[in-house]
Amino acid sequence: AFFSENLADAVTVSPYMGYDTVGPFLQYEGKWAVVLALTSNPSAADFELQRMEDGGYLYEKVIDTACGWGTTDNLMFVVGATQAKMLRGIRRLIPNHFLLVPGVGAQGGSLEEVARYGMNGRCGLLVNSSRGIIYADSTERFAEAAAEKSAELAAEMAGLLDSYLK
Repeated sequence: AFFSENLADAVTVSPYMGYDTVGPFLQYEGKWAVVLALTSNPSAADFELQRMEDGGYLYEKVIDTACGWGTTDNLMFVVGATQAKMLRGIRRLIPNHFLLVPGVGAQGGSLEEVARYGMNGRCGLLVNSSRGIIYADSTERFAEAAAEKSAELAAEMAGLLDSYLK
């Protein structure tokens, strides 16, 4: 419904039930399935960071398998900002896919580390900071504080883009 009714351009999906749950989202031109790969939450260790028999991580198996379902034009992956150092290895697996990177700010993710380890030649990142913006202030100044925090993050990202994409 999100795509057939044109209510969204992208939907985050869980890969753990396989192609049956992801595939239908890949059938819509100009739309994106965003597959959970390596999240920011501490419980990522419960599944995503488990080692497979071959020594690799489960999240790497998810990425490898899901890449066979879609393309760089309809499939991206969630990689949490608190896992920034893992982005280097993830970029070796998927150098050209976009990555949705939540967790900058309140969750402790570093925008600079995300850019350093995760940016590709076209940037390739959609960085999200929700709580760091919406909880920037709890007073009547909320809107101004949120705008200031958004502008601060945008300026930092612009600087990082200039640095890393030269």
